[in-house]
Amino acid sequence: MSTITFAVAGATGRLGRHVVDVLTERGHQVVPMSRATGVDIITGEGLAEALAGVDVIVDVASWHSSEQEAATEFFRTSARNLHEFGLQAGVAQIAMASIIGVDKATAGFLAAKKVHEEVLLSGPLAVRILRAAQFHEFVGQLLDWQQGDVAYIPVLPTQLVACRTVAEELVDLALAPGAPAPRTPIPEIAGPREETMAEAARLLGARRGIKVVGVDGSGMPDAEIAARGGFLPGPHAKLAGPTFQEWLGTQP
Repeated sequence: MSTITFAVAGATGRLGRHVVDVLTERGHQVVPMSRATGVDIITGEGLAEALAGVDVIVDVASWHSSEQEAATEFFRTSARNLHEFGLQAGVAQIAMASIIGVDKATAGFLAAKKVHEEVLLSGPLAVRILRAAQFHEFVGQLLDWQQGDVAYIPVLPTQLVACRTVAEELVDLALAPGAPAPRTPIPEIAGPREETMAEAARLLGARRGIKVVGVDGSGMPDAEIAARGGFLPGPHAKLAGPTFQEWLGTQP
């Protein structure tokens, strides 16, 4: 198989690190793009130079807070810049990671990701999207956000998936030629079993000496949609391990 040159936007992030690893292990050339490597996809600094000779952009850059307006502005600007600079550089396509259920979202970070998808899909380059369930790694972040030795975590259904699993699926998608056929469902990747965020947090909390108390999730954006299973994978989703418990057993 011929070597393809990939530029990874958000290469130093939680998912980006895995995408870089998977591409490198498969023998492809990788151009990591992040502010740490001198590339800013918002201001455009270093972007033209980074994309010179690149075949495919993998967009896994994310915004650091869940505030809807700021996140929307970040995704809107980054999507336009990747199209504009990518078109000038002769990039063939963009593959991006999104979140299962964004099409139903009305508020918060998921609504910002919905705009991200729309702006990317409206640009001149071919775009492929992979919607993923929440990551196993997100559970630790939920606990980190809480103070003290008791954490209040929503009892909302989820189907947690490992970042590495998402990265492998996203790379497969990025290697697929051309745009998907019309009316093809957007592919989804999720973990092997449904559980609640609180259940997963209890397993991690036990390791950290944190008591986890399940709460109803009210106050969270689109909590009612989540409670009805609106952010669970659809019937066409690919389900892949490890489970959260299996993954936790491999963590230091």
